[in-house]
Amino acid sequence: MMPAIGFVILIAMVFGGFIISGGDMGAVLKALPLEMMIIGGAGVAALTIGNNGSQLKAVGGGFAKAFKGPKYKRQDYLDCIFLCGKLMKLLKTEGPVALEPHVEEPENSAIFAEFPRLLADKTLVSLICDSLRLVVVSSGDLDPYSVEEVVDQHLKTHHKEAMGPANNLQWLADALPALGIVAAVLGVVKTMGSIDQPPAVLGGMIGSALVGTFLGVLLAYGLVGPMANRVKAIIEEDCMIYEVAKQIIVATLHGHPQPLVIEAARSSLGHANQPSFADVFDGMRAR
Repeated sequence: MMPAIGFVILIAMVFGGFIISGGDMGAVLKALPLEMMIIGGAGVAALTIGNNGSQLKAVGGGFAKAFKGPKYKRQDYLDCIFLCGKLMKLLKTEGPVALEPHVEEPENSAIFAEFPRLLADKTLVSLICDSLRLVVVSSGDLDPYSVEEVVDQHLKTHHKEAMGPANNLQWLADALPALGIVAAVLGVVKTMGSIDQPPAVLGGMIGSALVGTFLGVLLAYGLVGPMANRVKAIIEEDCMIYEVAKQIIVATLHGHPQPLVIEAARSSLGHANQPSFADVFDGMRAR
């Protein structure tokens, strides 16, 4: 919702100010479609050259993510604490043998079934199950620091891949001013080919050429750059759920008491998504 509001404000302020100052929108609108075709087409072509099909699809998903906002809400983080807490409690009370069927077949696990939104996140399920499989196959005799290193590598790989759309959008934002210059230069070349025309005609042609530079800069700093920044922020926020899972798994393997483990995971979340102390511990007791 906010990106749409921002876009409306951007158009209203930029073109509204131009009109109020006495500018002729007719000349801008006349040049706009062709300039957009050159700049936008060149930008899409550059992205296509530098990425494969799945990466291009992810860029489209990045735009959608910017409008939809973060995937996870406060209840989802609370559910992640409950899920990991129950799995680690099962490990401590009944041992690796009791935990094994839950991590080998999470889709058939009664514990995972309580949290269908989390079960649908293949990355989260893989992170939890792969980490706990190490504990199961070693019969619980495993250095917690070794598990932490594996989890950190898992998160590093995922984060790098997840940031692909934001990085591509930022690259496009950086390229758009230069592509605007390309469009402007083509307009100047066209103008020079009509140098014998009256000054009024040449002035209109030069003005149309300058629309390319204007459009490239406006798209870069007014739309695509802010969009890339928003996508990055959303991805980083959604990745916090993986940090919660990591904190609970690693801290439990270190032998810390469960209340301390849960509180450390809860307090690691930002205020917008952080469940209250009572929500966590009352929920744990209820479950």
